[in-house]
Amino acid sequence: MKTLGLIGGMSWESTALYYAAINREIGKRAGGLSSAPLLVHSVDFAPIAEMQANHDWQGLGDAMADSAKRLEQAGAQGLFLATNTMHNVADRIQAASRLPFVHIADPTADALLADGIENVALLGTAFTMGMPFYKDKLAGRGLNVLVPEVNRTNLSGIIYNELCKGVVKESSRQVYVEAIEALKSRGADAVILGCTEITMLIGDDESPLPTYDTTALHARAAADFILSE
Repeated sequence: MKTLGLIGGMSWESTALYYAAINREIGKRAGGLSSAPLLVHSVDFAPIAEMQANHDWQGLGDAMADSAKRLEQAGAQGLFLATNTMHNVADRIQAASRLPFVHIADPTADALLADGIENVALLGTAFTMGMPFYKDKLAGRGLNVLVPEVNRTNLSGIIYNELCKGVVKESSRQVYVEAIEALKSRGADAVILGCTEITMLIGDDESPLPTYDTTALHARAAADFILSE
């Protein structure tokens, strides 16, 4: 098995989900006591979140590039970034390292296209919903991406103020359900849970649309890499 380098900590709540999901997938596929060879660099999220709020993408790119270099030097054979928002600086990670890198939007697009979905809603942080880096990646795969027209600040605030701290509220779940209902009325056939924490709040049982959980899909792609020849 290959050793995977995981850049995490943004937040640690979702990185823990990644760790569990990757190991479960390896155990299921390889059998017995098999588990994933992982190197994890878990950053302090507080300064990262502050730089995000200040739109300091140069500083954020520097931080992610540093993580990539650390993991490569430690012996990783591939890199995964365990957060959607920070894929805005994915090019900095790829420039800093010679290792293979799988963008989180790619396994997400693969799953949607395999299911024949063309019109998809995207929920995430205000950065992921509002900036072009994620939507353009999906559009480049032939997907029509819809984002909320209103209430983005509240949706994003639930992520940072609650989910990143492990707080799950029924009232916040209802906010997401209402946002998905509005996107469904605009023609969305499915919804991307485009922040690695949203899976803590909502899934197919609660959502008015089929959900595509980027955390789970990316973790499966990580297992693919680990087991690849």
